[in-house]
Amino acid sequence: MLTLLRSRYLVAFDVVVAAALLAVVVYAALDANAQDGIAEPRWVSVVVAVFVAGPIAVRRLVPVRAYAVCLAASLVAMLTGVIPTVAMGAPVTAVAIALYLVASEAPRRRSVPALAAGLAGTVAVMLFDRFTDALTEPWGDSLLGVTFGWLVLVTGWALGFAARERRRHAEDEAVRRTEQAVAEERLRIARELHDIVAHNMSLIAVKAGIGNHVAEARPAEAREALRVIEAASRGSLTEMRHLLGVLRSEVDSPALAPAPGPAGIPALVERARTAGVTVSLSLDDTGALPEGIGLSVYRIAQEALTNVVRHAAPTRCAITVAVTEENVRIEVTNTGPRVERGPGGHGLIGMRERVAVYGGTFEAGPQTGGGWRIEAVLPR
Repeated sequence: MLTLLRSRYLVAFDVVVAAALLAVVVYAALDANAQDGIAEPRWVSVVVAVFVAGPIAVRRLVPVRAYAVCLAASLVAMLTGVIPTVAMGAPVTAVAIALYLVASEAPRRRSVPALAAGLAGTVAVMLFDRFTDALTEPWGDSLLGVTFGWLVLVTGWALGFAARERRRHAEDEAVRRTEQAVAEERLRIARELHDIVAHNMSLIAVKAGIGNHVAEARPAEAREALRVIEAASRGSLTEMRHLLGVLRSEVDSPALAPAPGPAGIPALVERARTAGVTVSLSLDDTGALPEGIGLSVYRIAQEALTNVVRHAAPTRCAITVAVTEENVRIEVTNTGPRVERGPGGHGLIGMRERVAVYGGTFEAGPQTGGGWRIEAVLPR
């Protein structure tokens, strides 16, 4: 919506510029010809001015075609004497304005020939004007006219090309930051999954030692230790499969304690309430979820709540964590405004990466009635 409005404003600006140039070109044609005593119908000057300045109004829709029409009309007008070379400033300015957008929007392989055509046209007009005047004008005047035309055209092209390069660098920087955020988030996920696996392996080692120690004296306790070892081993193998698909850290996390899980979401809700967000929570029993999925549920809810507090508070927010036999669904909605993410904001990227680790689905966007909605579905 913002892009559409911005485009409409820019087109309206071009229409205003075209109207102003039209008036200037008409005045230049009528005034110059009146001084030269040429009895030329005024409607001819007006029609020529429309072809010279009119394409400026649609230059954002068809920049190359608009430039071609503007340049051709300007050359015809000056070669036929409708606009004499003494009044070339108006048409050359119109051509330079059209050339600016060609250099800004079109690739270099198209903008450079467009510039060359404008420069060649300027020389052609000056040579034609000089020889039709039977070489009465000094060469200095012709060279001055060519220099002026080239200066205006090159300036328009250079400004457009510089704008294109700035935009390209900004897009490259945005891509680089996004890739860096994805890499950092994958590293963070790998560290957390590493902690889970390391914790389970520590548990397995402890229980194996207990089982070995009490195998003969207390068989029931030994069987319980083996049951824990079996469950922890299966969980560790599952998390290890996910861990292998994520960028691993070269530095192991020093902490072997288990990461937070869905049980920590109520604490997140309380902190959000202290920040002015009215939160309603629907949390199913998550005790049977694997630790890795539970961690992702917690992190997604944490990041979503952080975004609500940062961008929409004070507002109302609803969090739903629904657990079924096939998957677990996390939905976070709010009724407040959504502020566009600025540089350095990569919360959505992080949530999407966590969901991608488990092959789930992720959706985020504005709601039709206002506010913002995030939904993540993680298969179990």
